[in-house]
Amino acid sequence: MFAAERRQLILEMVRANGAVSLRELARVVQTSEVTVRRDVRALEAEGLLDRRHGGAVLPGGFTRESGFPQKSHLATAEKTAIADLAANFVEEGEAIVVGAGTTTQELARRLARVPGLTVVTNSLLVAQALAHANRVEVVMTGGTLRGSNYALVGSGAEQSLQGLRVSKAFLSGSGLTAERGLSTSNMLSASVDRALVQAAAEVVVLADHTKLGTDTMFQTVPTDLITRLVTDEPPAHDDRAATELQALADQGVQIAVAGVPGASAGSAGPSGSVGAGGDSVPARQQRRDVSLPGPRRQVPGAGPGLRTAAVLGEQTPGTERGRVADLRRR
Repeated sequence: MFAAERRQLILEMVRANGAVSLRELARVVQTSEVTVRRDVRALEAEGLLDRRHGGAVLPGGFTRESGFPQKSHLATAEKTAIADLAANFVEEGEAIVVGAGTTTQELARRLARVPGLTVVTNSLLVAQALAHANRVEVVMTGGTLRGSNYALVGSGAEQSLQGLRVSKAFLSGSGLTAERGLSTSNMLSASVDRALVQAAAEVVVLADHTKLGTDTMFQTVPTDLITRLVTDEPPAHDDRAATELQALADQGVQIAVAGVPGASAGSAGPSGSVGAGGDSVPARQQRRDVSLPGPRRQVPGAGPGLRTAAVLGEQTPGTERGRVADLRRR
């Protein structure tokens, strides 16, 4: 297809979805990410869209939030890989909280297999994914339904979380930066997410590479309260995403990187999750934890019997072992 046709299709995809990753754009227009990146730069120069780390968004995307139908079609392979990996950090018999979002919905589908699990959530989609799991107890917050993301928000949701104590919180958002932490575009959602964080001893953020370096209006989790980030492999030549991961690791965030099946061979970023000879490694094998030694700050209100954060070299639950490295030495 000609450049003009490609760019028109790219623009239509961004307008329809609000934000689209370079990887997804390249797949749809059937060309390389290098070519798509060039097209995105040209469209940005015309003021038709804005570039973000590993993707493109509508101009003024700082305050815009896509609805669930749009988000559910974005970075689907990345979200699947992230959910597969994040499920390994949940142990049998744990009590956890899971926030609203399309990535956390994917995680919930995998948690249905964890026996003795108790999941507290404000997301109808998370609850639906676990509704038929015989060995999982689901506790929903109160609150007012926010239809755009099928989540319960407001004072009712926040009050129902008071006095709650769990081991981990799994959250996603609209953007993640080392400077400001996790953020979202909606004030009500941000307020409930902060209440979820207060209930947990550890905070695990699920964010695909397109959200790295993106900052939105309302902060939900400051960087010093994030225990672990589970993300996917940034595309090749995405130096800004790699820099953001470095900065997050420098601040003590443990980083687990999931490989995405079907991603271009040899395109490993800082995580090195492409196998020898350029062959893709299955997503469940592509985990790498990056952390700094020493304790992390405990979330206010966490009980003494709950684990806060790991030190360098911690092993995750299950049979898989992640290769531990310090990004500062790379």
